[in-house]
Amino acid sequence: MGKVTDTKGQPLPYVNIYLQNSYTGTTTNDDGNYSLSVSEKSEYKIIFQFLGYKTLSKTVTPTSFPFILNVSLEEETTSLDEVVVNTSEDPAYSIIRKTIAQRKENIEKLSEYTADFYSRGLWKVKDVPKKIMGQEVGDFDGMLDSTRTGIVYLSETISEIAYQKPDNFTEKIIASKVSGNDNGFSFNSAQSANISFYENTIELNAALVSPIANNALSYYNYKLDGVFYEGPKLINKIKVTPKRPKDRVWSGYIYIVEDDWQLYGAELSTTGAAIQVPFVSNLMVKQNYKYDTNNDFWVKISQSVDFGFGFLGMEGDGRFIAVYSNYDFKPTFSKRSFTNEVLSFKPEANKKDSLFWRGSRPVPLTDEELKDYIKKDSIQILRRSKPYLDSLDTKSNKPGVLSILTGYTYKNSFNKWSVGYEGPLPSINFNTVQGWNSKAGLTFNKWYDDNQTNTFSAAIRADYGVSEDRLRFTADILRNFNWTDKLRLSLSGGSKVAQFNDTEPISPLINTFATLFFERNYMKLYELNFGRIGYSQEVFNGLHLYAAVAYENRKPLFNSTDYVTIPFDDVSYTSNNPLAPNDFSNAVISEHNIVKSKVRARINFAQKYFSNPDMKFNIGDSKFPELNISAENGAAITESQYDYNQFEASLNQSISLGNKGQFYYNLKGGSFANGDGISFIDYKHFNGNQTRVGTSPNYTNVFNLMPYYDFSTNKSYFEGHLEHDFRGWILGKIPGINQLNLNLVAGAHFLSTEERKPYSEFSVGIDNLGFGKFRLLRVDYVRSYYNGGSDGAFVFGLKFLDLLGL
Repeated sequence: MGKVTDTKGQPLPYVNIYLQNSYTGTTTNDDGNYSLSVSEKSEYKIIFQFLGYKTLSKTVTPTSFPFILNVSLEEETTSLDEVVVNTSEDPAYSIIRKTIAQRKENIEKLSEYTADFYSRGLWKVKDVPKKIMGQEVGDFDGMLDSTRTGIVYLSETISEIAYQKPDNFTEKIIASKVSGNDNGFSFNSAQSANISFYENTIELNAALVSPIANNALSYYNYKLDGVFYEGPKLINKIKVTPKRPKDRVWSGYIYIVEDDWQLYGAELSTTGAAIQVPFVSNLMVKQNYKYDTNNDFWVKISQSVDFGFGFLGMEGDGRFIAVYSNYDFKPTFSKRSFTNEVLSFKPEANKKDSLFWRGSRPVPLTDEELKDYIKKDSIQILRRSKPYLDSLDTKSNKPGVLSILTGYTYKNSFNKWSVGYEGPLPSINFNTVQGWNSKAGLTFNKWYDDNQTNTFSAAIRADYGVSEDRLRFTADILRNFNWTDKLRLSLSGGSKVAQFNDTEPISPLINTFATLFFERNYMKLYELNFGRIGYSQEVFNGLHLYAAVAYENRKPLFNSTDYVTIPFDDVSYTSNNPLAPNDFSNAVISEHNIVKSKVRARINFAQKYFSNPDMKFNIGDSKFPELNISAENGAAITESQYDYNQFEASLNQSISLGNKGQFYYNLKGGSFANGDGISFIDYKHFNGNQTRVGTSPNYTNVFNLMPYYDFSTNKSYFEGHLEHDFRGWILGKIPGINQLNLNLVAGAHFLSTEERKPYSEFSVGIDNLGFGKFRLLRVDYVRSYYNGGSDGAFVFGLKFLDLLGL
């Protein structure tokens, strides 16, 4: 053990330290301290390696332990004296071309392996405001000091990993530690930390082009900054700069071994704009490699990812470090070596004591991290105590001045329950059936474990329409048994106003503005009196079943008001009949009763997942689509013409095309049996949009110019939605425009039904619009085609409405 500094005595963080010709090693922490796990009294040759500094070799023969070895590293002196310079081109370009040519062979050398993996993650905030948008922020459960600065996340894992090309991967975590939670499971995974610059693109929310990708020369400029020797190997230090700074690219330095044409190291950074996470200010990746003599290959042994962030007045930074050791590049795998479970925890992984961590942790804790563990671990028992939890509740249970309007929650943390009041203010809306209307309610929540995986909730809500002068009540009960197979049972009933399309294509908020300011009352409603029981469960990995049975009484409703905010002479409200907008006397349905049942199976092929003893997290597999199959039955109580059966299937998928963007598709088809005389409510309704406002992140489940109910059918149908987000692949190459960090989006939508000619839409739009760090706007020009006619309009996407659930 010891400390590594530079020649000025400053500590050097994340220096690689290992025994020569082995993978036994460690890394210094932020303070420059290290601890190398050796215990035998023998001669050791210890290598100290750090990008930008000369590699140092020390031979020691410890006679007692702990053995202290402090070293000082000299900065590497690079030289261009040995380089033959071609005046027409920088020598770096020849090196890069040779490295690109060797790329596939280098990937092949990493085609399979096992290794030990260590990860530590830390998030730290500073100068946190006391209020954000008028709401109290608090002190993050005591994590912030008097300057409102502190560590809000500190966690580490030790795991065993295995990989086999093309995409078999598994990780078994043998030890997990979360600061302040002795029952916590960290999800610092090796797969998410796997940043390989040998791949053409690196997925970090967006696909960033590697400096040694096949097409890298179209994205980067290169300059040979100098050369130095690592033993007999010549190392080229190459400066990497983007041709277009707003592309999905990196900047910094890569180090390439001459003749081997492999990576020796990398110091590359990118921006939040490039990865399209605006609140991230910068992100830097630093990787170190060592030479494996047995396999004649340079192997990654450590990686650090540093980032800074700022949002709504809150700033901070973080770091994730990863250390790889004990590689085996000739493992023996069987058919059972890899499953869809890509991350799991060994028994008692989160129960390892401090002695285990002191002897196993390859990177020592910094003084700050050690103090955080001591502080939070020492008070976690206190935090579970009744007096402490009661004191927190006493503070949070104080009602606000506007609680009677906005809502209020009373919480008993020790006994694990809460009761709440939902105020009417957030849900005040307007429609022509109810007039001004709002909801208020009471809720009760009970949880049976600290992670809230086993819960019970109940609610009763009242909905009142002023013009209609009608008060309706609904109630529901939900029992969530676990987060492993996600078994849920629900019971609900009451009376409510419902849209004919139960997917609710128009939100109450947008309808309010369209109605009051433009006299466009698109929302069409009926009264639903019902009782329903529901069930859902993941029967086995990849198969999720949903079932529901309901008794429904349906009644027609009519407009009760013609109030407008800004009257227009040539515009007036339509009726509440979706098929006869000028018929204010006759409804599209008559009152009737029906028993409605539905079963749906959601199938995610080859679904990958993380698991711990308490939870299962599905992460899907982008290579395969999601398949949904459903069967719905209506059994009329009195009138047999309302009996029907409907069958539907859908396929949807999101496909990454690397730096060329993301492609989405959603295909649906279905048919009715015995559906000729059914109620209009039970028709298949398609998600239209006449408001010219979009709310979803993408438009793969909506026709943006289609009337809401013109194409509803009780026959066979097929609809398809395609959308491609180019993620800067096109606009990022146009001078001037590339400074705006915008995304070009193109879409196509098609509908075919038995009774009507096909309907289609095509669109082109700009996404990632906004101001500063708020990039939640989108604008599309949509053109529709139907029955020989064509229409076009702009659709304004307000994606934040979807995030807010409005």
